[in-house]
Amino acid sequence: MTEANIVLEAKNITKQFPGVLASDNVNFDLRKGEIHALLGENGAGKSTLMNLIYGLHLPDKGEIFVNGKPIEIKSPNDSIAAGIGMVHQHFMLIPVFTVAENVMLGDEVTKRGSLDRVTVAAKINEISKQYGLDVDPNALVGDLPVGLQQRVEIVKTLYRNAEIVILDEPTAVLTPQEAEDLFRIMRDLTARGVSIIFITHKLKEVLAVADRITVMRAGRVINTVQPSETNEAQLANMMVGRQVILTVEKKDHAASGDILKVEGLSARDQRDLETVHNVSFTVRGGEVLGIAGVQGNGQTELSEALTGLRAPTGGKVTMDGIDLTGKSPRVMTEAGLAHIPEDRQRHGLVLSYSVADNMALCDYYRPPFSSRGVIQQKALDENARKLIDAFDVRTPSPFVNAGKLSGGNQQKVIVARELSRHNVKLVIANQPTRGLDVGSIEYIHSEIIKMRDRGVAVLLISAELDEVMALSDRIAVMYRGQIVAVVDSKKATREQLGLWMAGAHVEAAQA
Repeated sequence: MTEANIVLEAKNITKQFPGVLASDNVNFDLRKGEIHALLGENGAGKSTLMNLIYGLHLPDKGEIFVNGKPIEIKSPNDSIAAGIGMVHQHFMLIPVFTVAENVMLGDEVTKRGSLDRVTVAAKINEISKQYGLDVDPNALVGDLPVGLQQRVEIVKTLYRNAEIVILDEPTAVLTPQEAEDLFRIMRDLTARGVSIIFITHKLKEVLAVADRITVMRAGRVINTVQPSETNEAQLANMMVGRQVILTVEKKDHAASGDILKVEGLSARDQRDLETVHNVSFTVRGGEVLGIAGVQGNGQTELSEALTGLRAPTGGKVTMDGIDLTGKSPRVMTEAGLAHIPEDRQRHGLVLSYSVADNMALCDYYRPPFSSRGVIQQKALDENARKLIDAFDVRTPSPFVNAGKLSGGNQQKVIVARELSRHNVKLVIANQPTRGLDVGSIEYIHSEIIKMRDRGVAVLLISAELDEVMALSDRIAVMYRGQIVAVVDSKKATREQLGLWMAGAHVEAAQA
């Protein structure tokens, strides 16, 4: 490797936050036209390093070089001027603006005092054609599926002439099909000289798409390897610092009577379109029923209708014989529902509240957390410390705001709160490991199986087919708002499930 091949180099980068050494003397480089994967657990320091390179944080120590020249990056404007673009895990788009308006935001083009949307649209079309992105500049961003919204973010970076693109957990919200499409786009970009830093925790993806892989743990670089030199088990060991069990270990289940019974359930989305149509199924105590399907086939609305977040338009929902159709989340929680929501930040946590407060969100109004309408802080703190220890939540203290934790630890806060309650009869886990690293996934999978082995009914909704097949005792397939097949997991094959997920309903099975 020659110096001329290196387009970006970070040397001895150190960054300390209160109670956390996020980057510990980190060295990292990126070559022209390569995909360099940055792999590690949530909280390993991947995103912190990239935020330092992008100017969202300032390093305490170290230097950054672009094309061999030292640069001082004090803000994203400095980074953009140096040819660095970043696509964040949580997209920075305004839904009511068009693609063109989002792309030019902060770098507006005007003509006779008005926004020149025509010129911007023409440049977007040119970029789309050059890189195979296929983005309509006049479409409203809020109307686009997640995969296309991500393309808009990539177009934004290329519009600003980025030659280095940072992709932060880009497949966390994508279906397998959208992820494959993203990988094609990444390869097209690098073939045209763009260099990509690919931040992820997904082992199969880095082995499939990366040219080099750097593993971080606890703020340090552990190793840099080529995909041909390693495998999933070795990468997981480097990430976590121990051997990780990549398969789910579970005993044969002993299912009891029906805990959740759904009869003819229908629901509409925010556009008033019926996205759940006449759905019926049961979940028995001591079993995991997994719902497989390509994201966007009504799973979100189904989950919300079952947890009190969305009023159903028809049908009936009973839990342990109690009619809970259309009841509030509090009523359902008090009846024995534990809910791990699809969007942990929107529906699972109050990000500005402490970890301790978040761990008592379901029961804060009841003893021992409340007495005569007054919150008992000591009881909250004791509960949090117990759950932090029991569920391995990595936080400097119970008093840190939940929004400051890594994604994996935010999810552990939710899992700890929901699964530790004494009266749980039913767990609805919607995308429980989305965006998490292998260590957190292993842990959350084991907690779900523990609940099932205790006789709790578990409804698992996941876009990860491997996860559904590994955890479930029975698998239901959802397509266009309907359950099109239910099959025993021991008899399920990826090929048949994939056909049902794609709408091939011939000989759909019922178990």
